[in-house]
Amino acid sequence: MIGTFPRIPSGCAISGMINKKGHRLTGEAVIKSIALMHDRSNGLGGGFAAYGIYPQFKDHYAMHMLYTSEQDRLATEVYLKEKFIIDQSEPVPTRITPNITDEPIIWRYFMQVDPLALLKQGQPVAETDYVVAVVMHINNCMEGAFVMSSGKNMGAFKGLGYPEDIGHFFRLDEYQAYIWTSHGRFPTNTPGWWGGAHPFCLLDWSVVHNGEISSYGINKRYLEMFGYCCELQTDTEVVSYLVDLMHRKQGIPLEIVCKALAAPLWKDIDKMAPQQRQLLTAVRQVYGSGLLNGPFSFIIANSRAMIGLNDRIKLRPMVVGTKDDMVYMASEESAIREICLDLDRVWVTKGGEAVVAELEAGVQI
Repeated sequence: MIGTFPRIPSGCAISGMINKKGHRLTGEAVIKSIALMHDRSNGLGGGFAAYGIYPQFKDHYAMHMLYTSEQDRLATEVYLKEKFIIDQSEPVPTRITPNITDEPIIWRYFMQVDPLALLKQGQPVAETDYVVAVVMHINNCMEGAFVMSSGKNMGAFKGLGYPEDIGHFFRLDEYQAYIWTSHGRFPTNTPGWWGGAHPFCLLDWSVVHNGEISSYGINKRYLEMFGYCCELQTDTEVVSYLVDLMHRKQGIPLEIVCKALAAPLWKDIDKMAPQQRQLLTAVRQVYGSGLLNGPFSFIIANSRAMIGLNDRIKLRPMVVGTKDDMVYMASEESAIREICLDLDRVWVTKGGEAVVAELEAGVQI
């Protein structure tokens, strides 16, 4: 009917790229790639994650923040100064962009954990666990303050708008990174707001997502047992916390983490060779509450890898392409061809089978 808007169940766009030798590229290519899929989003969220952008502060936690008011910023900084040594504090550079309006206060801090504050915890605490606890406290207890990203030598840039406008707003053509991921949002079940745009980050993890997580409730309750709090009003948040829990805290290899998130069906496990059947049976039994249900395709990144993963019955699109030292992932092949026409190889990923592109051994970042 005229005047109605159809629901697009496969909406949202994702795109990412990694240079396996660690060579850094400006954000122009990833903006061009995600912009080609403009019609997959509706202006209610766009964002990017970039790795290697702060070489001058590579040993600092680079915390990107959203604030709703100056009062919220000042109150949060009092808390941050109790927890960290802040070596630099400044607004995130932006430029006037006609389609981006009503933006919050967007700030960044380059910080190191204060050793004295760490000692005051009363028991030995890993530095990364300490940072995670700070992020959880800010997002859940400090009104008007939200952490966009908290990793070293990386950052998230996201907001309310189409992704190409968000990229222009944040001046991403002036940054250089060896991994870029991007997202154009078409929210169906959750609100569009600055903090709810993708990517979702924790430490150096970032996640961009096309689809829905129908298991969000059980995933959320499972994560809460380990101290993670999900309050950003979108299902995707659980994915960044699940990979952090399994890989960083519990030491599970990335390939097995992906098998826990998108586990094979029991009927397929029963057909596997004994050793593999035993492994995946254990994974399903131990991490049943971490299994993700629903249609999804993800690009998950950390400081040394970019991972593409579909749900196990392939309800959302994902294409991978390679050219020399570059690996590209996107919702559509056209988004890859737009920035690299002459690919060495291109293929459609299979449901539940992760594609892991890592920096080459010995590459220093």
